[in-house]
Amino acid sequence: MSNQATASAISMKAKPTIDGDWWRGAVIYQIYPRSFQDSDGDGVGDLQGIIDRLLYVASLGVDAIWISPFFTSPMHDFGYDIADYRNVDPLFGTISTFESLVTKAHGYGIKVLIDLVLSHTSDVHPWFIESSSSRENPKSDWYVWADAQDDGSPPNNWLSVFGGMAWEWNSVRQQYFLHNFLDSQPDLNFHNSDVQREALDVVRFWLELGVDGIRLDTVNFYFCDKELRSNPALPKGERSADIAPSVNPYNMQHHIYDKNRPENLAFLRSLRKTLNSYGACIGLGEVGDAQHGLEIMAEYTKDDSLLHSCYAFDLLSGDQITAEKVYSVISTFENKAPSGNPTWAFSNHDVVRHTTRWGLTMDAQTTVLTLLMCLRGLACLYQGEELGLSQAELTREQIQDPYGRRFWPEFKGRDGCRTPMAWDSNCPHAGFSEAVPWLPVPDSHRPLAVSAQEGDSVSMLQQYRDVIALRRQWPVLRFGELRNLKIEKTVLSFVRADASGQMFCAFNLGDETCEVAAPSMKNGTGVLGEYNPASESSPGLIIMKGWSSAAIHYK
Repeated sequence: MSNQATASAISMKAKPTIDGDWWRGAVIYQIYPRSFQDSDGDGVGDLQGIIDRLLYVASLGVDAIWISPFFTSPMHDFGYDIADYRNVDPLFGTISTFESLVTKAHGYGIKVLIDLVLSHTSDVHPWFIESSSSRENPKSDWYVWADAQDDGSPPNNWLSVFGGMAWEWNSVRQQYFLHNFLDSQPDLNFHNSDVQREALDVVRFWLELGVDGIRLDTVNFYFCDKELRSNPALPKGERSADIAPSVNPYNMQHHIYDKNRPENLAFLRSLRKTLNSYGACIGLGEVGDAQHGLEIMAEYTKDDSLLHSCYAFDLLSGDQITAEKVYSVISTFENKAPSGNPTWAFSNHDVVRHTTRWGLTMDAQTTVLTLLMCLRGLACLYQGEELGLSQAELTREQIQDPYGRRFWPEFKGRDGCRTPMAWDSNCPHAGFSEAVPWLPVPDSHRPLAVSAQEGDSVSMLQQYRDVIALRRQWPVLRFGELRNLKIEKTVLSFVRADASGQMFCAFNLGDETCEVAAPSMKNGTGVLGEYNPASESSPGLIIMKGWSSAAIHYK
């Protein structure tokens, strides 16, 4: 067998685990509250519903939950348009309910991360109402305002992720304001020091309530170019649909001025100091960039003065998962930030579920899950993937996502991954709610409900529990270095190493059976798959069927 590529020089360092390092190698379970569990019969999930299902979450063996926004909001972008950072929207409960959730989660040994959208607010937020009232008020510079060009057109060529220009005219100020997303989501001006101070105060508010970390939405969007220079065109061969669908002209620009600005690093250092002042509280950033996501992710986590971890969309994209794809992503990050802390995920609330996106069989789902649990860094799971849920097919009338409505039918939006959890196959709406839910529960999800999989030793749910338990059983998978990243045919392999020993991990991400040489070892213990040692002094041989995993621990 000949190696297609080798990166033996890669060695990811990991600090020894202490109380403040609970997050290193942690498994995080993302909860989209609108769709997790409805407790009050209005068809929308809520915080009490999360409390009611915490025992189930604990049974998965995860370390933490990340809860998508539940703050006061007009819900134009379903909570990612915040009208009050310091309160809970009545749709989801109250501050008291949230405090109970934190207490109950901690009782189960589960950390709690909340999802803060600091780059922009709702246009009904009091800050924007004041800012837009005149050019002289105390908050007049809290948002990104700009005069029109002489012909009345916007100040530059920046585009919105959700389609159209990223500028909206305000008739009172007779200026444009920037919105990287919906025109009802104006961008805050982080060049203003008062805005930075207020953002950090918001973080402190929730840390005081006991949260263990902040997931930072669109963390690379905080600053734009102060001179508001236009973005250059991106050559056709470099365009990617990782962040926006291919039908969106957003992909036609090189986004060097509207986001990813160097000024962001200083603010992230201030944010890290704030988090550190509350003990073991972490910052987990979302990096949205199709061309340079891994590089930015590496830059934002390159040392302990910046974010604890970040994730990009390179393994959340539509590209088929292959050994070459994963090798490219992992090696790019590791070479850019050998001391950085990545977070890896295959599904979330913004992308097509990976079961559908990659067309995975049950064996393939187990293989990619095992890969995720063996990679160095944090692992993030999205509600329902542990059931093997596929992307829901919704009609145009059922779609509520404004992103999907804009680009239908070429892009159907994000609602297909946001349909309610399937809890009980025999109950109306699969046990999610007694009322008609805000999005329908697909019939195809009913046979995969939790009730149908509980007690089944070969179910996808049990596979998730077993593989997460494997990560807990072998601390080297959480805290060890990553070495010798290689691909041989369709097999990706690497070694995780710490003071206790080493673990050789191999994953066949193709259909054909492959033979893989394992490292020479005297004391090899098979953890996954079949290992047939040739002798104590020569490499063993692993025969790997299509879509399978193998792991051997040795001293």
